Amino acid sequence: MADCIFCKIAAKEIPSTPVYEDDTVIAFKDLEPQAPVHVLIIPKKHIRSLLGLTEEDKAVIAHIHVDVVGRLARELGIAEKGFRLVANTGEEGGQTVGHLHFHLLGGRSMAWPPG
Repeated sequence: MADCIFCKIAAKEIPSTPVYEDDTVIAFKDLEPQAPVHVLIIPKKHIRSLLGLTEEDKAVIAHIHVDVVGRLARELGIAEKGFRLVANTGEEGGQTVGHLHFHLLGGRSMAWPPG
C-alpha cells in the first residue's frame, strides 16, 4: 500500500532499526518505546488489522507466533522473566497505524491496566 508507513519500512523506503527479518516478516525497534525492550513485528504483506486476516494469512500469523516471537524474546533477553505481545485493533483498541503489527514488550514488570 503506497501510503502505509509500515509497508515503506518493509520495502526499505523508510529507515528502521531491524532486529529480525525474513521473506514474510520484519521486526524493528519502536521509535517511542514503552518498555526497555519494545519491538514491532509486522508482516511484509499489507494487512490492515487482525480483522483483515484471511485464510491465506494463517501461515504468516503462525510464523510470527511460533517462530519469531520466541526467537526474539530469547535474543533480546526477555524470555526468562516474561514479556507482553499486543496487537491493537481499531481506533478504540489503540491502533495508530493501519497495518497489522504486534508490539513485543519486556524488560520491566507490565502492569494491568497499562499506563
